[in-house]
Amino acid sequence: MVERRIELDRKYGRKKKMTKLKAKLETAAPGPDREKLLYKIRCISPFWTEPAKPEGK
Repeated sequence: MVERRIELDRKYGRKKKMTKLKAKLETAAPGPDREKLLYKIRCISPFWTEPAKPEGK
């Protein structure tokens, strides 16, 4: 049961970190800061893709 608890704690930590990084990414201006955020997100989740921006407004 100890190993499972460790796995779950890591999973919840990654989820929390991804939420923070995605929030920062929304406000980041194009440039090196944005690229650094994208790098960090892809390190955590390699298959993640940035959602398309709505073009209605």
